[in-house]
Amino acid sequence: MTDLTPKKRWHAPAAATVAALLMGLAACGDDPFDFDWSDAPDTVKLYSIERPELGLASGFSFAPPPTASIIERPDATGSWDIAIDTRGGQLVILPPGALGITARARISVLGVMSFDEVVEAPEDTLLYTADDPVPASMGTVYVVRSNRRATGFGSCVYYAKMEPVTIDVAGGTLLFRYVESPVCNSRDLVPPE
Repeated sequence: MTDLTPKKRWHAPAAATVAALLMGLAACGDDPFDFDWSDAPDTVKLYSIERPELGLASGFSFAPPPTASIIERPDATGSWDIAIDTRGGQLVILPPGALGITARARISVLGVMSFDEVVEAPEDTLLYTADDPVPASMGTVYVVRSNRRATGFGSCVYYAKMEPVTIDVAGGTLLFRYVESPVCNSRDLVPPE
C-alpha cells in the first residue's frame, strides 16, 4: 500500500540557503551565542523615591542594556529591577515586590565578600528576597536577578552584582558600582575565558 500522507520536504533553494548560511557562520568562526563582555564595573547614581523632586532616577534595570528609570508612581512596573528609598533613617534597596508589585526581580545580600570574589550568582532561591527592603550598606555586595525580559529566543532573566560606593542618607542618593551579565539565564558574573 502506498503512503499518500503529505511529507515535508526541503526544496532545493531552501536547503541551499540554509547550507550557505551555516557554512558562512562556520567560515567566519563567529559563534552567534558568544557574548563579548567585560567585567569592568560601571557606576550609577540613584535617588530615593522619598525625595520630593520629580524626574529623578530612582529605579534601575540590569537587563541589557542597563538603564535607570524614573519612578514617580509605585505601580510603574516592568521597567526596573531595584529602586532606592529611605526608610527608618537609612537608604534601602527595594525589589518591586517591596512596593506590592508582582515581578520576577529578586535581590540577595552576599555580605562582606569582596566585589571581585563574587563570580557567580547564588543558585539557591531562598537566598533572594522578592518582597523586603534591603538596607544599603558599605562593604556589602548584592546580587540582583532581573525581571523576565522577552528576547528573540524566548524570555530571560539576567544577573548582576552591585556594591555601594557612596551612601548619602541626608541627600537621599546611592552611588553603586555593578557588573551585569548579558547572557540569558546565566548566573556567571564574569566573562568566560
